[in-house]
Amino acid sequence: MSARPAPAARDFLVYIGTYTGPKSQGIYVAHFDSATGKLGAPELAVQTKNPSFLAIHPNHRWLYAVSEMSDFAGQRTGAVSSFTIEKTGKLTLLNQQSSGGSGPCHVAVDRAGKCVLVANYGSGSVAALPVEADGSLKPPAVSIQHHGSSVNPQRQAGPHAHFITTDPANRFALACDLGLDKVLVYRLAEPGTSPAAPLLAPNDPPSVSVTPGSGPRHLAFHPNGRFVYLLDEIASTFTVFAYDAQRGSLRELQTISTLPSEFKGDNLCAEVQVDVAGKFVYGSNRGHDSIAVFAVDPSSGKLTLVERVASQGKTPRYFALDPTGHWLLAENQESNNLVVFPVAAQTGRLGAPMQTVAVGSPVCAVFVPAGTVE
Repeated sequence: MSARPAPAARDFLVYIGTYTGPKSQGIYVAHFDSATGKLGAPELAVQTKNPSFLAIHPNHRWLYAVSEMSDFAGQRTGAVSSFTIEKTGKLTLLNQQSSGGSGPCHVAVDRAGKCVLVANYGSGSVAALPVEADGSLKPPAVSIQHHGSSVNPQRQAGPHAHFITTDPANRFALACDLGLDKVLVYRLAEPGTSPAAPLLAPNDPPSVSVTPGSGPRHLAFHPNGRFVYLLDEIASTFTVFAYDAQRGSLRELQTISTLPSEFKGDNLCAEVQVDVAGKFVYGSNRGHDSIAVFAVDPSSGKLTLVERVASQGKTPRYFALDPTGHWLLAENQESNNLVVFPVAAQTGRLGAPMQTVAVGSPVCAVFVPAGTVE
């Protein structure tokens, strides 16, 4: 299951996760030419229910998707599906397993490709599912229930795990819990290291707290591994941390708003990404309906606003920087469109939109180099 080196590709397959309904039936795939920014018409790759978040295995052969629901196989849980990526770009189901909790909203694959990590928003829990040799999933080996609440009675009466990912060294897993105003840190053990070894075990220190009412949603690591950029959904802020890779600990450095001071409407932040060179950080605003661009100070890791650009649609639930770093694809959930923006390498600024394509309720997009699909 070793990862294949990605070629200097210009052609990619873009897989788009959606909420299913009148305009969507599952996961869609489109061809993307990174030399021109041309995105092909999305086609249905596989029919499946509410595949709201996707993750690609390091070998580029398998795709994993959560099914955001609260009832799977007669249990009060959501599901995680594993798919083979076919040469045609279509997806073939390998199997489905319980997500270990209700309302799964995020999925990630550890950097060794040994396990799939899931955040369950509804139940406020995280889980780890071992990956079989053929890419299929075993049932959750570990499921950890979060406990507690925070100050917002509508959104934070209980735990709501929203995101989980590994650190660059694959030693720790970091989980954002919107309901607790915490980023929880777990030690990550590979499957098979010993019969009793957990896949996730609380770290020491086990978490870091943010300003009450912030609602941490997603985070991204700087390429140098020294800084973490946390996007706070409710407060519409970035919280910047220094990261100690040996201890798996976080130290707050800065909090900065994603919104202009004159904006008075309702807003919920959604996605954060760091460019491949580590010079810029991007965050999406739902309500203000924009992509906020920040420059990174290379020594301190702190952020300075560059610009805010309209997402050319309603509710940018997600956006993705393509692997070359030349393009940003914004997924506007409520206007059912995906918009391609050019990215200026030196300034991080977004140019005029190159293209808009229709896709029903898009909420996630991931890239696979076309040359790596067998």
